[in-house]
Amino acid sequence: MPMPISTAESTPITSSDLKASRLVGDLLKRCAFSAAARRVDLAVSGGADSSALLILAVAAGLEAHAFHVDHGLRAGSDLEARRVGELAGRLGARFTSLTAAVTDGPDLEARAREVRHGALPEGVLFGHTMDDLAETVLLRIMRGTGPGGLASMRYDRHPILGLRRSETVALCRELSIAVVDDPSNLDPRFRRNRVRHEVLPLLGDVADRDVTPLIARLAHQSAEQADLIDELARDLDASDARALAATHRVLAAVAIRHWWSDSTGDPYPPDSAAIERILGVAHGSAVSCQVHSGWVIRRTGQRLRIERDDTPEGTSR
Repeated sequence: MPMPISTAESTPITSSDLKASRLVGDLLKRCAFSAAARRVDLAVSGGADSSALLILAVAAGLEAHAFHVDHGLRAGSDLEARRVGELAGRLGARFTSLTAAVTDGPDLEARAREVRHGALPEGVLFGHTMDDLAETVLLRIMRGTGPGGLASMRYDRHPILGLRRSETVALCRELSIAVVDDPSNLDPRFRRNRVRHEVLPLLGDVADRDVTPLIARLAHQSAEQADLIDELARDLDASDARALAATHRVLAAVAIRHWWSDSTGDPYPPDSAAIERILGVAHGSAVSCQVHSGWVIRRTGQRLRIERDDTPEGTSR
């Protein structure tokens, strides 16, 4: 729970203070705020990372608006919102407190993230660091992700991905900012915490080096490759069975997912097994296939179409 505000923690932080800090200058060089942006919305929980995001956005000369989302999961969470508001005030930034209640239980992290993202404004920036990126890549590998999943976070929504968690802590300490310490970050129920506190240290011990920058480099390289494949796949008409069957499977899979998203608005694209079934229809080994959630792909001549399944339950084609 946040402690009472001291005099040092309530003193305004001016642009002169930020310009005078060598640490601020060094960290800004590795941030990726859009050169075209003048105003930014930021998700700020009050932890060191998101507090550093707010500080650096102001230091970059941006008009910053900090948004705090209170899930009501623990006593004193309203004081955390106050802490963020006070920091925003010290920096001359705008502040909005949002409430989006979540109940404890299974899949808490995923449910809280979904509710939080739904409450925040579109295009909001997040204070995730290189350490968060490495954790996310490992979590996605454990779920069997492909190259696109390895791309993980992007700089356009996560402008401090080039920084380390230790650096955001150091920045807050230099500017006398008392950050919120979320006790859930130590809860072993959450897989991310075990990756953070057990898996990454073990990998570093085995490799005899800091593996976080290596994993982050893999993510950035994967993002570049995913972007190239995405650009090439945009030129392919996935409803054209002949064209789909003739192209490389990797391009075909991405084109199918684009077609699916554009046609259905369904947030869940076909998985790998469904992609194989769809390609089977394109190749002519079947005239239709199930995808998921009552959606099917059907073929007439050389054209594929996405439809809702009208087959009576308990029967098959």
